[in-house]
Amino acid sequence: MGSAELMLIGGLLLAGLAVFLFLSAIFASNADKAQLSWANNTEPAKSRNGIINFSRPLVHQFTLQHALRIKSEGYRKRIRKVILTSGLSRELNEDEFIGLQILWGVMFPAFVIVMNFSLEMGFNNLFLLAMIPVGYYLPIMHANANKKRRELSVRGDMPFFVDLLALSVEAGLDFFSAIQKLVDKADGTESVLADEFATVLKDVKIGASKAQALKELAERLDMSEITSFVAVLIDAEHTGAPIAQVLKDQSTQMRLERFVRAEKAGARASQAMMIPLMIFIVPAVFIMVFGPVAISFMYGNGQ
Repeated sequence: MGSAELMLIGGLLLAGLAVFLFLSAIFASNADKAQLSWANNTEPAKSRNGIINFSRPLVHQFTLQHALRIKSEGYRKRIRKVILTSGLSRELNEDEFIGLQILWGVMFPAFVIVMNFSLEMGFNNLFLLAMIPVGYYLPIMHANANKKRRELSVRGDMPFFVDLLALSVEAGLDFFSAIQKLVDKADGTESVLADEFATVLKDVKIGASKAQALKELAERLDMSEITSFVAVLIDAEHTGAPIAQVLKDQSTQMRLERFVRAEKAGARASQAMMIPLMIFIVPAVFIMVFGPVAISFMYGNGQ
C-alpha cells in the first residue's frame, strides 16, 4: 500500500471523526444541553438566524473553551459593544460570539480543507484560504446588518412615538407612565423602539435611576438621534423644563431630520443613476448617431 493510499485512508478517518463529532454535538443529550445556560443559569433566547441556532451547540462543544482563553480586554470591549448595539445581547454573550468567529473562521475552513484533500473535491486553495477571513467576519457582518435593521426601525417609529409621549404627558401622565402606556399599546408588534422602552422601564423597576436607564438606552441603540433625545430629556428633568414642550420640539426636529435624510437619499439615487447611464446608454446613443457617419466616412470613398 503506497503513501497516497495511506494519506487517503487517514483523511477519510479524520473526515469520519469530524462528522461523528458534529452529529454528536447536534444531537446532544439534555444533560449536555445544560452547558448552554449562561452564568446566571438562564438560557439565551432563540436567535432569528438559523445559522446561529445551528452553530451554538457546535460552539459549546468545540470552540467555547478556546474563546475563554482570549483575554484581550480591548478586543472583548469591542465585541461587547457590537453585541449590545446590534440587539444580540439576549441571544449571545461575548464568549459565544468569539466562539462563533473561531468556528466559522478556523474550524469550518479546516474541515473543508481536510475533506477537499481526502475526497479530492477540487476546490481551489485560494478559495479555501479566503474562507478563513470571511468566516471570521460572518458574526460581525450579521451583527452590523442587525444593527442597521434596528436603526431603520427606530428612525421610522421615533417621531410618532415622541408625539404620543407628548400627548400623554399633556394629558397628565408623567414621562415614565407615558412610556408604559406606549409600550402597552405596542405590545405584539415588532417595534424595536417599543422593546427598548420596555427595557428602560424594567431597569427603573429594578432600581436604576431614570437618567441611568435613559443613558443605557442611548448606549444600546448608539444613534445620534437617540443620544440627543436622551440628553435633552435628562437636561429638562434637571432644569425643571416642561417635558411636553420638550417632546414636541424633539418630534418636530426628528421629522425635519427625516425629511433631510430623504432628500439626501434622493440626491444619491439620482447620482447613482448616472453610472448605468454613462456605461450603457450613452455609448449606445453614440453608436446609433455616429456609427453611420463613421461607416460612410470610412467606406464612402471606395464606393
